[in-house]
Amino acid sequence: MYLNYRTQGTCSSNIELEVEDGIIRQVAFWGGCNGNLQGISRLVEGMPAAEAVKRLEGIRCGARPTSCPDQLCQALHQMGY
Repeated sequence: MYLNYRTQGTCSSNIELEVEDGIIRQVAFWGGCNGNLQGISRLVEGMPAAEAVKRLEGIRCGARPTSCPDQLCQALHQMGY
């Protein structure tokens, strides 16, 4: 399943996400902190979606109520994980 998720409250604007059989196959963030987001993408690719949600949901960026990792979890929730 493929999703282009529009983020809210972060420097990144979108997350392109592909999940197959519950496993995250590909993640790409548009905008944001390039190096950090490439690192997050590489770390979660190959990981079960449920495990990524367990590890990343609720992370905040400074005073913001969300973060790019948290928005990735929101995208995964939209996909049913």
